[in-house]
Amino acid sequence: MTTQQNYYYGTGKRKSAIARVRLYPGGSGAMVINGKTLEEALPWLDWQKRASQPFDAIPAAANRFNVVAKIEGGGISAWADALRHGISRALLVADPSLKVELRKNGFLTRDSRIKESKKYGLKRARRAPQYTKR
Repeated sequence: MTTQQNYYYGTGKRKSAIARVRLYPGGSGAMVINGKTLEEALPWLDWQKRASQPFDAIPAAANRFNVVAKIEGGGISAWADALRHGISRALLVADPSLKVELRKNGFLTRDSRIKESKKYGLKRARRAPQYTKR
């Protein structure tokens, strides 16, 4: 049993957000995130711009693909960065010659900054309990 794959897949991550992105060729540039449009899923303009940066860097790919993404975990700002990372990785699968341009803009690099874990005896990761003299 053989199924033809008619999309390009990429996984993007940021903090605890994970974006599973599919790029469908021959599209009009529409983005669907968790069943919602880009504007509904990421209502702030800065988040929308961050998510679509790979297409801004490569204008030839801008209206060639429809984006369908499932994003889980994290906050909404991390969603935008995870989506950007996933789109970039999927574009790389679609056309490996884009690697230099995507790498130059920093879209293929996983932002590994995550929340530091809490330590025992402390209030937070590094915040010590308040000192009392008496």
